[in-house]
Amino acid sequence: MSLYDKIAKNQKCVDLVRKARAIKKEKNKKRRVKGNYTFINRKKDSNKLCIILAGYKQFLWEDVFGRIEKYVPKDIDVCIVSSGLYSEELAKIAEKNNWSYLSVKQNKVSLVQNIAINLFEKATMIYKLDEDIFVTKNLFEQLLRTYKETENTSYYRVGFVAPLMPISGYAHVRVLEKTGLLEAYEKKFGRAQHNWDTTGKVVVNPEIAKFLWGETEAKLRDIDALDDEFSKQDFHYSVCSIRFSIGAILFSRQLWEDMGRFEVGIGNNMGRDEIQLCNYLLADSRAIIVSENTIAGHFSFGKQTTEMKKFYKQNRDIFKVK
Repeated sequence: MSLYDKIAKNQKCVDLVRKARAIKKEKNKKRRVKGNYTFINRKKDSNKLCIILAGYKQFLWEDVFGRIEKYVPKDIDVCIVSSGLYSEELAKIAEKNNWSYLSVKQNKVSLVQNIAINLFEKATMIYKLDEDIFVTKNLFEQLLRTYKETENTSYYRVGFVAPLMPISGYAHVRVLEKTGLLEAYEKKFGRAQHNWDTTGKVVVNPEIAKFLWGETEAKLRDIDALDDEFSKQDFHYSVCSIRFSIGAILFSRQLWEDMGRFEVGIGNNMGRDEIQLCNYLLADSRAIIVSENTIAGHFSFGKQTTEMKKFYKQNRDIFKVK
Protein backbone atom coordinates (compact mmCIF):
# COMPACT_ATOMS: atom_id res chain seq x y z
CA MET A 1 0.00 0.00 0.00
CA SER A 2 1.40 3.36 -0.98
CA LEU A 3 1.95 6.15 1.52
CA TYR A 4 -0.83 8.13 -0.21
CA ASP A 5 -3.26 5.22 0.22
CA LYS A 6 -2.31 4.86 3.89
CA ILE A 7 -2.91 8.58 4.49
CA ALA A 8 -6.20 8.42 2.59
CA LYS A 9 -7.42 5.63 4.89
CA ASN A 10 -6.43 7.51 8.03
CA GLN A 11 -9.31 9.87 8.90
CA LYS A 12 -7.12 12.06 11.10
CA CYS A 13 -4.73 12.61 8.21
CA VAL A 14 -7.64 13.35 5.87
CA ASP A 15 -9.03 15.90 8.33
CA LEU A 16 -5.62 17.57 8.68
CA VAL A 17 -5.22 17.84 4.90
CA ARG A 18 -8.69 19.37 4.58
CA LYS A 19 -7.95 21.82 7.37
CA ALA A 20 -4.64 22.83 5.76
CA ARG A 21 -6.38 23.38 2.42
CA ALA A 22 -9.08 25.51 4.08
CA ILE A 23 -6.43 27.63 5.83
CA LYS A 24 -4.56 28.11 2.55
CA LYS A 25 -7.76 29.12 0.76
CA GLU A 26 -8.57 31.74 3.41
CA LYS A 27 -5.02 33.13 3.25
CA ASN A 28 -5.29 33.40 -0.54
CA LYS A 29 -8.66 35.16 -0.28
CA LYS A 30 -7.21 37.75 2.10
CA ARG A 31 -4.12 38.25 -0.06
CA ARG A 32 -6.27 38.78 -3.16
CA VAL A 33 -7.87 41.96 -1.77
CA LYS A 34 -4.64 43.63 -0.68
CA GLY A 35 -3.20 46.53 -2.66
CA ASN A 36 -2.68 50.28 -2.66
CA TYR A 37 -5.77 52.11 -3.82
CA THR A 38 -7.71 55.37 -3.80
CA PHE A 39 -11.42 55.06 -3.09
CA ILE A 40 -13.93 57.87 -3.48
CA ASN A 41 -16.81 56.47 -1.48
CA ARG A 42 -20.39 57.27 -2.43
CA LYS A 43 -21.85 53.95 -1.38
CA LYS A 44 -25.59 53.50 -0.89
CA ASP A 45 -25.02 50.12 0.76
CA SER A 46 -27.27 48.45 -1.79
CA ASN A 47 -27.42 44.67 -2.12
CA LYS A 48 -26.67 45.11 -5.84
CA LEU A 49 -23.40 46.48 -7.20
CA CYS A 50 -22.27 47.41 -10.71
CA ILE A 51 -18.52 47.66 -11.24
CA ILE A 52 -17.26 49.18 -14.50
CA LEU A 53 -13.66 48.46 -15.47
CA ALA A 54 -12.39 51.57 -17.25
CA GLY A 55 -9.34 53.62 -17.99
CA TYR A 56 -7.97 52.75 -21.42
CA LYS A 57 -10.67 53.47 -24.03
CA GLN A 58 -11.51 57.09 -23.37
CA PHE A 59 -12.83 57.62 -26.90
CA LEU A 60 -15.85 55.45 -25.96
CA TRP A 61 -16.68 56.97 -22.60
CA GLU A 62 -19.21 59.57 -23.67
CA ASP A 63 -21.47 56.96 -25.21
CA VAL A 64 -20.72 54.08 -22.83
CA PHE A 65 -21.26 56.09 -19.66
CA GLY A 66 -24.13 58.04 -21.20
CA ARG A 67 -25.97 54.75 -21.59
CA ILE A 68 -25.15 53.55 -18.08
CA GLU A 69 -26.24 56.89 -16.63
CA LYS A 70 -29.60 56.59 -18.37
CA TYR A 71 -30.34 52.92 -17.83
CA VAL A 72 -28.80 51.79 -14.53
CA PRO A 73 -31.51 51.33 -11.86
CA LYS A 74 -31.39 53.74 -8.93
CA ASP A 75 -31.16 50.94 -6.38
CA ILE A 76 -27.79 49.72 -7.67
CA ASP A 77 -24.49 50.91 -6.25
CA VAL A 78 -22.21 51.92 -9.12
CA CYS A 79 -18.43 52.02 -8.90
CA ILE A 80 -16.06 52.89 -11.74
CA VAL A 81 -12.80 51.01 -11.23
CA SER A 82 -9.39 51.69 -12.79
CA SER A 83 -6.50 49.26 -12.81
CA GLY A 84 -3.05 50.82 -12.74
CA LEU A 85 -4.05 54.47 -13.10
CA TYR A 86 -6.04 57.33 -11.63
CA SER A 87 -8.23 59.20 -14.12
CA GLU A 88 -9.49 62.69 -13.35
CA GLU A 89 -12.04 62.29 -16.14
CA LEU A 90 -13.44 59.09 -14.65
CA ALA A 91 -13.50 60.70 -11.22
CA LYS A 92 -15.58 63.55 -12.70
CA ILE A 93 -17.99 61.11 -14.36
CA ALA A 94 -18.41 59.34 -11.04
CA GLU A 95 -18.96 62.60 -9.18
CA LYS A 96 -21.51 63.81 -11.71
CA ASN A 97 -23.59 60.66 -11.27
CA ASN A 98 -23.01 60.21 -7.53
CA TRP A 99 -21.13 56.98 -8.17
CA SER A 100 -18.06 55.70 -6.36
CA TYR A 101 -14.62 55.61 -7.97
CA LEU A 102 -11.83 53.16 -7.19
CA SER A 103 -8.30 53.44 -8.53
CA VAL A 104 -5.84 50.64 -7.73
CA LYS A 105 -2.12 51.37 -8.11
CA GLN A 106 -1.19 47.97 -9.55
CA ASN A 107 -2.39 47.25 -13.06
CA LYS A 108 -4.10 43.95 -12.30
CA VAL A 109 -7.72 43.56 -13.42
CA SER A 110 -8.32 40.65 -11.03
CA LEU A 111 -7.09 42.65 -8.06
CA VAL A 112 -9.15 45.76 -8.80
CA GLN A 113 -12.33 43.69 -9.05
CA ASN A 114 -11.56 41.90 -5.80
CA ILE A 115 -10.94 45.14 -3.94
CA ALA A 116 -14.12 46.71 -5.34
CA ILE A 117 -16.34 43.78 -4.35
CA ASN A 118 -14.68 43.63 -0.94
CA LEU A 119 -15.32 47.34 -0.32
CA PHE A 120 -19.03 46.97 -1.08
CA GLU A 121 -19.57 44.40 1.62
CA LYS A 122 -23.39 44.51 1.51
CA ALA A 123 -23.61 43.71 -2.20
CA THR A 124 -24.83 40.16 -2.76
CA MET A 125 -25.29 40.46 -6.54
CA ILE A 126 -22.63 41.98 -8.79
CA TYR A 127 -22.94 43.31 -12.32
CA LYS A 128 -19.56 43.58 -14.02
CA LEU A 129 -19.13 45.70 -17.15
CA ASP A 130 -16.12 46.50 -19.30
CA GLU A 131 -15.65 50.02 -20.65
CA ASP A 132 -16.50 48.93 -24.20
CA ILE A 133 -19.99 47.60 -23.38
CA PHE A 134 -23.01 49.57 -24.57
CA VAL A 135 -25.85 48.78 -22.19
CA THR A 136 -29.52 48.91 -23.09
CA LYS A 137 -32.73 49.77 -21.28
CA ASN A 138 -33.71 46.27 -20.19
CA LEU A 139 -30.28 44.80 -19.53
CA PHE A 140 -30.05 45.16 -15.76
CA GLU A 141 -33.62 44.04 -15.10
CA GLN A 142 -33.52 41.09 -17.49
CA LEU A 143 -30.20 39.75 -16.22
CA LEU A 144 -31.50 39.72 -12.66
CA ARG A 145 -34.83 38.23 -13.74
CA THR A 146 -33.06 35.50 -15.69
CA TYR A 147 -30.75 34.75 -12.78
CA LYS A 148 -33.63 34.38 -10.31
CA GLU A 149 -35.96 32.41 -12.58
CA THR A 150 -33.25 30.05 -13.79
CA GLU A 151 -31.95 29.48 -10.27
CA ASN A 152 -35.43 28.84 -8.90
CA THR A 153 -37.12 26.87 -11.68
CA SER A 154 -34.52 25.19 -13.91
CA TYR A 155 -32.34 22.13 -13.44
CA TYR A 156 -29.21 24.31 -13.55
CA ARG A 157 -27.06 25.80 -10.83
CA VAL A 158 -26.36 29.31 -12.08
CA GLY A 159 -22.78 30.44 -12.40
CA PHE A 160 -23.34 33.79 -14.05
CA VAL A 161 -25.85 35.35 -16.40
CA ALA A 162 -24.95 37.39 -19.49
CA PRO A 163 -26.92 39.19 -22.21
CA LEU A 164 -26.88 38.42 -25.90
CA MET A 165 -24.02 40.31 -27.57
CA PRO A 166 -23.42 40.40 -31.32
CA ILE A 167 -19.63 40.44 -31.00
CA SER A 168 -19.22 37.34 -28.88
CA GLY A 169 -17.74 33.93 -29.52
CA TYR A 170 -20.99 32.29 -28.46
CA ALA A 171 -23.85 34.78 -28.65
CA HIS A 172 -23.28 36.14 -32.15
CA VAL A 173 -24.78 32.94 -33.56
CA ARG A 174 -27.91 33.34 -31.45
CA VAL A 175 -28.26 37.00 -32.46
CA LEU A 176 -28.00 36.05 -36.13
CA GLU A 177 -30.60 33.32 -35.68
CA LYS A 178 -33.01 35.57 -33.80
CA THR A 179 -32.71 38.37 -36.37
CA GLY A 180 -32.95 36.08 -39.41
CA LEU A 181 -29.50 37.14 -40.62
CA LEU A 182 -27.62 33.87 -40.31
CA GLU A 183 -27.77 33.18 -44.05
CA ALA A 184 -26.57 36.70 -44.92
CA TYR A 185 -23.66 36.30 -42.50
CA GLU A 186 -22.64 32.90 -43.85
CA LYS A 187 -22.73 34.14 -47.44
CA LYS A 188 -20.10 36.72 -46.51
CA PHE A 189 -17.97 34.93 -43.93
CA GLY A 190 -18.66 31.22 -44.19
CA ARG A 191 -20.13 28.93 -41.60
CA ALA A 192 -21.04 30.54 -38.28
CA GLN A 193 -19.70 28.72 -35.26
CA HIS A 194 -19.76 29.04 -31.47
CA ASN A 195 -16.05 29.66 -30.96
CA TRP A 196 -14.04 31.93 -28.67
CA ASP A 197 -10.61 30.73 -29.82
CA THR A 198 -8.20 33.68 -30.21
CA THR A 199 -7.79 32.74 -33.88
CA GLY A 200 -11.55 32.46 -34.42
CA LYS A 201 -12.84 34.76 -37.14
CA VAL A 202 -15.47 36.48 -34.99
CA VAL A 203 -12.65 37.43 -32.60
CA VAL A 204 -10.07 38.66 -35.12
CA ASN A 205 -11.86 39.77 -38.29
CA PRO A 206 -12.81 43.49 -38.19
CA GLU A 207 -15.16 43.06 -41.15
CA ILE A 208 -17.24 40.70 -39.03
CA ALA A 209 -17.30 43.25 -36.23
CA LYS A 210 -18.58 45.90 -38.64
CA PHE A 211 -21.20 43.50 -40.01
CA LEU A 212 -22.41 42.71 -36.49
CA TRP A 213 -22.70 46.43 -35.75
CA GLY A 214 -24.92 46.81 -38.80
CA GLU A 215 -22.63 48.12 -41.55
CA THR A 216 -24.81 46.42 -44.17
CA GLU A 217 -27.77 45.06 -42.16
CA ALA A 218 -30.08 47.74 -40.76
CA LYS A 219 -31.54 45.51 -38.07
CA LEU A 220 -28.15 45.13 -36.40
CA ARG A 221 -27.59 48.91 -36.35
CA ASP A 222 -30.08 49.46 -33.53
CA ILE A 223 -29.35 47.45 -30.38
CA ASP A 224 -31.99 49.47 -28.52
CA ALA A 225 -34.74 48.33 -30.88
CA LEU A 226 -33.50 44.75 -30.61
CA ASP A 227 -33.46 45.00 -26.83
CA ASP A 228 -37.03 46.28 -26.85
CA GLU A 229 -38.09 43.47 -29.18
CA PHE A 230 -36.36 40.70 -27.23
CA SER A 231 -37.64 41.95 -23.86
CA LYS A 232 -41.24 41.55 -25.07
CA GLN A 233 -40.74 37.96 -26.15
CA ASP A 234 -41.53 35.01 -23.92
CA PHE A 235 -38.95 34.36 -21.22
CA HIS A 236 -36.06 32.45 -22.75
CA TYR A 237 -32.43 31.68 -22.04
CA SER A 238 -29.73 29.49 -23.52
CA VAL A 239 -26.81 27.72 -21.90
CA CYS A 240 -23.33 28.47 -23.19
CA SER A 241 -21.10 25.41 -23.42
CA ILE A 242 -17.87 27.19 -24.38
CA ARG A 243 -15.65 29.89 -22.87
CA PHE A 244 -17.74 33.05 -22.61
CA SER A 245 -16.49 36.64 -22.84
CA ILE A 246 -17.29 38.24 -19.48
CA GLY A 247 -17.56 41.88 -20.60
CA ALA A 248 -21.10 42.10 -19.21
CA ILE A 249 -22.19 39.58 -16.59
CA LEU A 250 -24.17 39.21 -13.37
CA PHE A 251 -22.93 36.90 -10.64
CA SER A 252 -23.34 36.43 -6.91
CA ARG A 253 -20.99 37.39 -4.14
CA GLN A 254 -21.28 33.82 -2.90
CA LEU A 255 -19.82 32.52 -6.17
CA TRP A 256 -16.91 34.95 -5.86
CA GLU A 257 -16.23 33.71 -2.34
CA ASP A 258 -16.70 30.04 -3.23
CA MET A 259 -14.09 30.17 -5.97
CA GLY A 260 -11.62 31.93 -3.66
CA ARG A 261 -12.09 35.33 -5.34
CA PHE A 262 -10.30 36.22 -8.57
CA GLU A 263 -6.75 34.93 -8.83
CA VAL A 264 -4.08 37.63 -8.76
CA GLY A 265 -0.87 36.72 -10.55
CA ILE A 266 2.05 38.15 -12.47
CA GLY A 267 1.28 40.82 -15.07
CA ASN A 268 -1.97 42.66 -15.64
CA ASN A 269 -4.06 39.47 -15.38
CA MET A 270 -6.00 40.32 -18.56
CA GLY A 271 -8.27 37.37 -19.30
CA ARG A 272 -7.17 35.49 -16.20
CA ASP A 273 -10.44 36.28 -14.41
CA GLU A 274 -12.40 34.99 -17.40
CA ILE A 275 -10.46 31.74 -17.68
CA GLN A 276 -10.65 31.15 -13.93
CA LEU A 277 -14.37 31.82 -13.83
CA CYS A 278 -15.24 29.62 -16.81
CA ASN A 279 -13.00 26.79 -15.55
CA TYR A 280 -14.46 27.00 -12.07
CA LEU A 281 -18.05 26.88 -13.30
CA LEU A 282 -17.37 23.76 -15.34
CA ALA A 283 -15.55 22.03 -12.49
CA ASP A 284 -18.26 22.98 -9.97
CA SER A 285 -21.20 22.04 -12.26
CA ARG A 286 -22.52 25.59 -12.63
CA ALA A 287 -23.97 26.91 -15.86
CA ILE A 288 -23.25 29.97 -17.98
CA ILE A 289 -26.72 31.32 -18.64
CA VAL A 290 -27.40 33.72 -21.51
CA SER A 291 -30.57 35.80 -21.27
CA GLU A 292 -32.24 35.96 -24.66
CA ASN A 293 -34.58 38.74 -23.54
CA THR A 294 -31.94 41.46 -23.65
CA ILE A 295 -28.92 42.48 -25.70
CA ALA A 296 -25.87 44.66 -25.17
CA GLY A 297 -23.30 45.98 -27.61
CA HIS A 298 -19.67 44.89 -27.32
CA PHE A 299 -17.44 47.30 -29.23
CA SER A 300 -14.84 44.82 -30.46
CA PHE A 301 -12.17 42.31 -29.58
CA GLY A 302 -8.59 43.58 -29.44
CA LYS A 303 -7.48 42.68 -32.97
CA GLN A 304 -10.55 44.44 -34.40
CA THR A 305 -10.12 47.70 -32.49
CA THR A 306 -8.08 49.73 -34.99
CA GLU A 307 -10.60 49.28 -37.80
CA MET A 308 -13.55 49.56 -35.44
CA LYS A 309 -12.35 52.95 -34.19
CA LYS A 310 -12.64 54.24 -37.75
CA PHE A 311 -16.09 52.70 -38.07
CA TYR A 312 -17.11 54.22 -34.74
CA LYS A 313 -16.10 57.75 -35.75
CA GLN A 314 -18.06 57.44 -38.99
CA ASN A 315 -21.16 55.89 -37.37
CA ARG A 316 -21.58 57.50 -33.94
CA ASP A 317 -25.38 57.41 -34.18
CA ILE A 318 -25.29 53.62 -33.84
CA PHE A 319 -23.64 53.83 -30.45
CA LYS A 320 -25.16 56.92 -28.83
CA VAL A 321 -27.81 56.68 -26.14
CA LYS A 322 -31.25 57.21 -27.62
